Amino acid sequence: MNPVPAQSLIGDLYPQRRGLDELPWIDRATERIRLTLEAKVSANPARMKRFLTRVEREGASLDTLPHEAVSQLLSDLRRQLRRHGLADPHVARCFALVRRRAGEILGMRHFPAQIRGGYHLLHGRVVEMDTGEGKTLMATLPAITVALAGMAVHVVTVNDYLATRDAQLMEPLYAAFGLTTGLVLEGTKTEEKIREYRANIVYCTNKTLVFDYLRDRITLGRHMQPLVMAVDRLTGRMRDNILLHGLQFAIVDEADSVFIDEARTPLIISAEQRDPGAEHFYAEAIELARQFVAGEDFELEGRVPHLTDAGRSRLQELRQGRSGLWSGHMRSQEAIRQALWALHGFQRDVHYIVREHQDVAKVMIVDENTGRVMPDRSWERGLQQLIELKEGVAVSPEKEVLARISYQLFFRRYLRLSGMTGTCREVARELVDVYGVGVVRIHPQRPSRRKLLPIRIFATAEQRWQAVLEAIIQRRDGGQAVLVGTRTVASSEALSARLTAAGIAHRVLNAKQDKTEAETIQGAGMGPRVTIATNMAGRGTDIQPDASVLAARGLHVILTEGHDNARVDRQMIGRCARQGDPGSAQYLLSLEDELVAGVLSPLRRILAPMLGRWPESPILQAMARDVYRFAQWRTERNHRRIRRRQLNFDFQMRHTLSFSGTME
Repeated sequence: MNPVPAQSLIGDLYPQRRGLDELPWIDRATERIRLTLEAKVSANPARMKRFLTRVEREGASLDTLPHEAVSQLLSDLRRQLRRHGLADPHVARCFALVRRRAGEILGMRHFPAQIRGGYHLLHGRVVEMDTGEGKTLMATLPAITVALAGMAVHVVTVNDYLATRDAQLMEPLYAAFGLTTGLVLEGTKTEEKIREYRANIVYCTNKTLVFDYLRDRITLGRHMQPLVMAVDRLTGRMRDNILLHGLQFAIVDEADSVFIDEARTPLIISAEQRDPGAEHFYAEAIELARQFVAGEDFELEGRVPHLTDAGRSRLQELRQGRSGLWSGHMRSQEAIRQALWALHGFQRDVHYIVREHQDVAKVMIVDENTGRVMPDRSWERGLQQLIELKEGVAVSPEKEVLARISYQLFFRRYLRLSGMTGTCREVARELVDVYGVGVVRIHPQRPSRRKLLPIRIFATAEQRWQAVLEAIIQRRDGGQAVLVGTRTVASSEALSARLTAAGIAHRVLNAKQDKTEAETIQGAGMGPRVTIATNMAGRGTDIQPDASVLAARGLHVILTEGHDNARVDRQMIGRCARQGDPGSAQYLLSLEDELVAGVLSPLRRILAPMLGRWPESPILQAMARDVYRFAQWRTERNHRRIRRRQLNFDFQMRHTLSFSGTME
C-alpha cells in the first residue's frame, strides 16, 4: 500500500480511501502478485539486516545523548516525518527512540523480531508472529511513528479487556512522545467517545469501531458524498458531533479473526419496530414446523433444511384456510424453512445461549469463531424471533435496517491498513485479494520446544471423552497444567460433569463465564491446574506457566474437536510452549464430531466400526485424519464463498445507493 503524505490529510473532513468498486480479475491478479513480491522483497534478510543495523546505529548514538538533546531530537524527528513521510532513515531513528524510551519507561526493549514486524506493519502488511512474541509492544513502533507523522491511529483489538489492558500499559510510552491515548469501549457514552477519538492513538474493538463509523454515516448523511465533502473542505466546515474523523491508519490485532472469520456477518444499525401481526405469523410458523418429520418432509444439508415433495404437499394442506401472509405460496415456504432452521439448525449452548438480562430471559448469539457471546446481535429475516419462540422466551421486536456494512468493505477504506496475528498464512491470498495487504511471517526469537503428539481419532464421541479423561489425569499427575479446548458450550459442560464425577478439580471458561475470561486464562498455567475452555481461550491473553509446571514439561493442550478451520486449532495449540518454554499438545478427535457429520457418509459408516475394533491401526488412523482434513477444507471453502458473496452484495448495494444519491 503506497504511503499517504500527512499533508494531504490536513483539513479533510473525513479522510478515507474511496473508489472501492471491485477490480477486474486481471487487475486483482496483478495486485496480488505485486503485493506478494513486495512482501518477499521487503522481508529479504539482507534488506532487513540493513534496516536493523541502521536502528542499532541510531540507538547507539542515542545512548550518548543527554535527555535534553533527546527532546530536541524528537521535535526535529516530528518535523522530518511530517515533511518527508515515512522514509527509512527517519523511521529507523524513530524506532530507535521508541525502543530506548520503552526500555526506560516500561522496562521492555523491542527485540529484533519486533522491529522487523513493526517495519512491516508500518508499510501496510499483516504480520504473523507466534503467541507470546510481543505483538502488543511491537505495535507501538508503527503507532508512534505514524502518529508523529500526523495521522490518526486506531489500534483495533477483539474485546474490551484487551483494549483496556493494552491502552493502559502503553499510555506512559505514548505520553513520552507527546502523544495522547484514547480508549473506546462498548459501553462508552457518546460524549466520551467524541473526546476519546480525538486522541492521537485510539484503542478500540473492531465491533465498536465499525458501529461508530456507521453512526457517523447516519449523522453526516449527504456530507459523506465526495462533492459535498470537497465543499466542506473549502469552507472549513466541521461537524462537532462526528466520532471518528476518518479512517487513516489501523493496526488490527488478531487480524485473521477480524478480516476472515467475522467477515461473513455484516454489522447493522437498526431501529426496533414491533408488529403484532408478524409475531403471530412466526408463532404459527413454529407451530406448523413442529409437525414436519425429518427425512420425510424435509432434509438437512449441513444445518440448512430443504423441503421434500412430501413436505411441500404437507405445507399445502396445513395452510389451507389460513389467511394473511399464509396466502402467498413462496412466502409460506420461506417461513416454514426458516422455522425448521430455527428448530433443527441451531442448538442451544452451541449456537446461542439463553441468559437472564435485567430479569428477562434472552436468546444471545454465540460467535462460532471466538466462543464469545454477542448480546447486541440478532439474526435477520425473523430467525431471531423464531428461535425465541422455540425457547419460550419473550419475542423481541423486528428491526428496520438504518445502516449496514461488512468488515470487508469497512477496512478497505483505511488509507493505510495493517494487522498482526499468530495464524494467517492459510488465508494470505484472500487478504491480498480483499484488503490489499500482504502477509509476512516473523520467526520467533527462540526455537520452539513444543512437542506435538500424534493425532488420535476415535470411532465414537464416548471413546474420545474417555481418552480425554485419561490424558488429563496422566498429565495432571505428572505436574503439568492442562488446557482442554472444546468447540461448544455444551461440550465444555459435558466434559466438566465427567471431571466432577471423577473428582478432578478444574475451571470452566465458556460463553457463560466470559466476564472472567482473562482471569481464568492467566491462571491456567498454574500447576497442576486443569482448565476447560471453548476456543475463546485462543485469543489475546498469554498463559504463563509457573516454575513447577515448566519443570514438569510445561502446559499441555488437548483439542477435543476440530474447528471449522485449522487456524483456530493452531491458535489453541499456540497457548503452550510460548517464547521457547517447554509444552505439549495433542488432538483427540471423534468421527461423530459435528465438523465431519455428513462428510463422506458412506466412508464414515464403513470406517467407524473398523476404527472401533482396531483403534490403533496406522492405516485406519490415517484414513480418519484424511476425513477430518477434508471436512475442514470443505467447510472453509464454503465460508470463503459466503465471504465472497457478502462482498459482492456490498458492492451491489453500494452501486444501488450511490445511484440513488445515498450511501450505506
